Amino acid sequence: MPDAGSAEPAVPRESDEWLEADGLGGFASGTVSGLRTRRYHALLLTAARPPAGRIVLVNGLEAWVETGSGTFALSTQRYCPDVVYPRGFEAIRAFSAEPWPTWSFHLPDGTGIRQEILVDPDACDTLLRWQRIAGEGPCRLTLRPLLSGRDYHALHRENAAFDFTARGQGGNVAWRPYPDRPAIAALTNGQYAHEPTWYRRFLYAAERDRGLDDVEDLASPGLFSFPLEGVQPAVMVLRVGDGTALRASAYAEWLAAQARASRSAAGSRLRRCARSYRVDRNSGSTLMAGFPWFTDWGRDTFIALRGLLLALGDLETAEGILDAWAGVVSGGMMPNRFPDSGDAPEYNSVDAALWYIVAVHDFLAAREAAGRAVAEPVGARLRAACEAILSGYMSGTRFGIRADRDGLLAAGEAGLQLTWMDAKVGDWVVTPRIGKPVEIQALWFNALHIAAARWSPRFAEAEIRARAAFRERFVNPAGGLYDVVDVGHVPGATDSSLRPNQIFAVGGLPAAILEGEAARTVVDVVERSLLTPLGLRTLAPADPAYIGHYAGDPRARDGAYHQGTVWPWLLGPFVDAWLAVRGRTEAAKAEARGRFLPPLTAHLDAAGLGHVSEVADGDPPHRPGGCPFQAWSLGEYIRIQRMLDVATT
Repeated sequence: MPDAGSAEPAVPRESDEWLEADGLGGFASGTVSGLRTRRYHALLLTAARPPAGRIVLVNGLEAWVETGSGTFALSTQRYCPDVVYPRGFEAIRAFSAEPWPTWSFHLPDGTGIRQEILVDPDACDTLLRWQRIAGEGPCRLTLRPLLSGRDYHALHRENAAFDFTARGQGGNVAWRPYPDRPAIAALTNGQYAHEPTWYRRFLYAAERDRGLDDVEDLASPGLFSFPLEGVQPAVMVLRVGDGTALRASAYAEWLAAQARASRSAAGSRLRRCARSYRVDRNSGSTLMAGFPWFTDWGRDTFIALRGLLLALGDLETAEGILDAWAGVVSGGMMPNRFPDSGDAPEYNSVDAALWYIVAVHDFLAAREAAGRAVAEPVGARLRAACEAILSGYMSGTRFGIRADRDGLLAAGEAGLQLTWMDAKVGDWVVTPRIGKPVEIQALWFNALHIAAARWSPRFAEAEIRARAAFRERFVNPAGGLYDVVDVGHVPGATDSSLRPNQIFAVGGLPAAILEGEAARTVVDVVERSLLTPLGLRTLAPADPAYIGHYAGDPRARDGAYHQGTVWPWLLGPFVDAWLAVRGRTEAAKAEARGRFLPPLTAHLDAAGLGHVSEVADGDPPHRPGGCPFQAWSLGEYIRIQRMLDVATT
């Protein structure tokens, strides 16, 4: 976006989103244009049971400025059928996400306004500030908060149960819209006037485009007004609970100082963004799979941990997460996720437990490299969890997961999706992959290899058998590797779909199961048919089942999710494999730095600002989609930087 001196500013794109996350699973988010396009865009979103139970309390604001020349909007809204009003985005002349989201508005009469939004990293407080930066004469800012108090996946409609009652005095006010929802406090250095009303039929374009409910009504209890004629900024602190006795200006300064110190301690922009995913769960920490709609998932946590924590040297947080997950092994399986409601974990993944062993290995290796031994009780618990996983898989556990007689790992039952390609619509499992999927064998071999090398030679024989069987059974005469063998548990049946899962036989894991020419062939096949600037396609374009665009309603999107859609996180394993077959020479690293990093680096300034998206279209121009702030995507980008000896910036 042009700076404040530009005569012809670009219209801010609705697709560019900012995120301010706290350490409890709550966050504030929106678009650079100020237009809410998702149900998840909000100024105050809290986690009732961190990091789950998320509730949207303050969805947004109506904001306008009155000067001697007239009234000018700062906010932007979209209403049904598709009307954008007011159009505050037209006054935006500059935006920066650093050190927190900051806008510069320049109004037709020459008045300039700076707007800032930041979230306290340790509590669910959102600070908003406005300051006049240009112009003379009278100037007054008016704000109308737009409230709901709903589950973050839901939408809010006008109803008689909403309680508009305001408590407090002066500029500090609290409301409790519903008795089973938290109170909302607005602490300001302005004045409040109670004027309850409903704003009806907001339209969320991103929800409409995703084939979901897209219309919402929001309640506004009243208005806050502030003079903007001197250097004193207008401040509003939105927080959960009451707290109306706090002095808004002083508290706002304290919050800003806390946020500035936290960002400074985190270091680079990328490090600060990586910290967004680290949140509290019970008495420890966990990693969010992504914002705005994911919580913490087992598979995602263990994959993302390697980049977001280990590659950045945060070994203490990694240890706490791995130690906490060690206590939830059941029948050799790790939970795939903890649901939003209730605490019973869901055990429906074959690979989460294997990724856990890989993450434990990488953590221990990082500790050893740093010369910092793991305390014996923790080391014993990590080892016990890993050995419980291997024992459970060897003897057989849920969903047909078992070590077969050939030494490979079989898994799957009809109607289930156990691998990372887990899209399911009703009873339709899009990519069931029942049998012996290729990346599951690479993970199984690595788990056995790690256990044999670190803990007990009793796993060595199983490791040798798994490697031999893999090399014998997975090579596809047409090139590359089969995606699944013994499909549907039918001996000898193969799935030759050209997918990226085979890359894990060569890269992305501690030990490669293939080397030499066989490994080079895999990398070449994947590069030729699946590589895009933002990651690997999930299916080759030549396949009749290929879908080049990830769009439409839930059924259409889930149908495309692993049928050609690009996943940026897969670029990490690919680059690792690409380097491995070239001997990891300095020349290879230099070439990789020029080819693979620039598109992802550029992507940090589009879609989810400072982050890497969940997916992108398989067809050019590879439009990003899905979750705009994805943990394992950013984690693998950081790992790629480390592979290529690039400082994390």
